[in-house]
Amino acid sequence: MGAAEIGIGISGSVAAAAWAVRGRASGVFGPNVWHGPRSGPGIALTFDDGPSAGTPKLLRVLEEFGVKATFFQCGANVQALPEIAREVAAGGHEMGNHTFSHPMLAMRSPGFVAEEFRRGREAILGATGVEAKVVRVPYGVRWFGLRGAGAVHVMWDVIGVDWKLPARGVAERILKRARNGSILCLHDGRELNRGADISNTVEAVRWVLPALLERGHTFHTVTELLWTPPT
Repeated sequence: MGAAEIGIGISGSVAAAAWAVRGRASGVFGPNVWHGPRSGPGIALTFDDGPSAGTPKLLRVLEEFGVKATFFQCGANVQALPEIAREVAAGGHEMGNHTFSHPMLAMRSPGFVAEEFRRGREAILGATGVEAKVVRVPYGVRWFGLRGAGAVHVMWDVIGVDWKLPARGVAERILKRARNGSILCLHDGRELNRGADISNTVEAVRWVLPALLERGHTFHTVTELLWTPPT
């Protein structure tokens, strides 16, 4: 095999590995979903990295529009702000597990990965009394050990980039890309910064919800979207 062929082989292997780790449809490290049925108007709105001090403001916007969402929470944040985690659960929203400390999982041992999800699950259960049935990996990076998380792994097909963009940019991204069955990814925290300013996310959600409702979309938790027959 010549140098060119070797180069192509290495390039192909790197691309395959990258897809296994970050590809939204990849099931290499365990069963994974990234959207719901395209045959109906349902959409799932999800939030990562919470809870944070800004989460209650977001909850009030969701309540105003009668929308239930799925919150993928970090166990360390739940332990620091248990009353806000309980407020999320009391609002009828779905609780999801986003690990305990929001680490990059790539190149970690399977035991480390499984332990992060175990601790995250126990923190959520301890604070709210709710068992998280869905999980999401930090940074969208999957790795060995995920099969031990014991829940459905959820990615997304639309992400708002709300950790960086202003509210209008976030809203425009979502409204341009959302369609039947979409799982939308936003953030009610910023990793483990519990006092993070999420005002741009709150404002974007206030713009997005009425616009998508006017289009005829309906909002569901991830579990409802995946296992409720479309109408």
